[in-house]
Amino acid sequence: MSSSTRHDQKVLEVKKTDEKSYLGPGAEGPHIKDLPPTTLIPVISSTAEEVRGDWVLFHPVYAPEELRSVEVLFRESKTFSDRVAHAFVRLARWGFDLASGYKHKPLPPNAASMSLQELRKGGYLMDETQWLRRILFLESIAAVPGMVAAALRHLRSLRLMKRDQGWIHTLLEEAENERMHLMTFMTLKKPTRFFRAMVLAAQGVFYNAFFLCYMVSPSTCHRFVGHLEEEAVVTYTRCIKEIEAGRLPAWTDLPAPEIAKDYWRLGPDAKFVDVVYAVRSDESTHRFVNHSLASLKYESDINPFALQEPDMSTKGSRICFEREESAKFAEDTHKEMVDRRGEAN
Repeated sequence: MSSSTRHDQKVLEVKKTDEKSYLGPGAEGPHIKDLPPTTLIPVISSTAEEVRGDWVLFHPVYAPEELRSVEVLFRESKTFSDRVAHAFVRLARWGFDLASGYKHKPLPPNAASMSLQELRKGGYLMDETQWLRRILFLESIAAVPGMVAAALRHLRSLRLMKRDQGWIHTLLEEAENERMHLMTFMTLKKPTRFFRAMVLAAQGVFYNAFFLCYMVSPSTCHRFVGHLEEEAVVTYTRCIKEIEAGRLPAWTDLPAPEIAKDYWRLGPDAKFVDVVYAVRSDESTHRFVNHSLASLKYESDINPFALQEPDMSTKGSRICFEREESAKFAEDTHKEMVDRRGEAN
C-alpha cells in the first residue's frame, strides 16, 4: 500500500472507549485506504516514559516494492545558480564527512580474503558506531532547510496578505520527517556531549546561512537541498549494502525500533534494515520534491505536491519534474480529486 496521496477531508465518527486511548492503525492518523465505514480517530497517548502519536503531518508509507525502487541519481547543473548550489553541496559534504568521520574507500582486490577487522582497520569499512555518528550528524542538519523555508514563506504570506500556493505544509512535512529520522536513530545510541556540541555549532552556522541565502535566492536553496538529498540517498544505499553483505553484523538481525514501526507502519517482525530502506525512500522523496520546487517560479507557481505526491516508482527513478510537468501534475491531481468527490456525491 502506498499512502502518498492525501486523504480527503471527512467527518469521522468518534466513539468513546474505556479509559485507554485508541491509537488506530498508524501514529499519524488514518489514511483513506485504511478507513472502514466507521472509524475511530486516533488520539495522543502519553505515559511518564513516552509520548506517542505526536507526529501529525502527512508522510508517505511505503509498500515493500516501493522501498526497493529507489535509484541513485544526480541532476546535471544547467544554470549558474545550479552550479553555485552544487558547489556548496560539495563543500557541505566535505564538512559533514570531516565532522562525522565518514569514509568509504573502494574495497581492495583481495577483499574476499580479508577479515572484517582488517577491512575496518584499513579504512575500507566503518563499524556500526561510525555509521551512527554519520547518520545522527546528517539528520540533525537535514531537518533545518524545510523549517527555514517554511518560516520564510509563512512570513511572506503574512506580509503580502495572500495565500502561499501550498508550499508551507510540504516544507514543514519535510522538516518533521527528517526530525523523525533523528529520533529513530537516537534509539540506538545517545550522542556524547562533545558530539552534541558539534551539532549545536553546525546547526547554528547552517541555519543562519541557509536563512540568509533563502532570502536572496529560494530556487538556489531548493536546488542545494536536492543535491544534498542525492548524497543522502548514496549514503543510505551504501549502508543497506553493508548490512545485507554482513559487514555490519550487529545490525543484521537487529529488530526495528518501536518508533519506526509506528511511524512507517512496519510489520511486527521488521528489522533495522527495513528502517534504513524507509529512510532512504524518504530522502528520495525530498530529492525529487526539492529539485522540482527549484524549477518553479517562487513568487507565483503553485506547489504541485500540495494535494498529492507521485508514487515511488516516479520519485525513486526520476530526479524531478520540470516546471511544465509540475503544472500538469497539479492540474491532473485537482481534476482527479474533483471527479472522486463527484462520484462520492
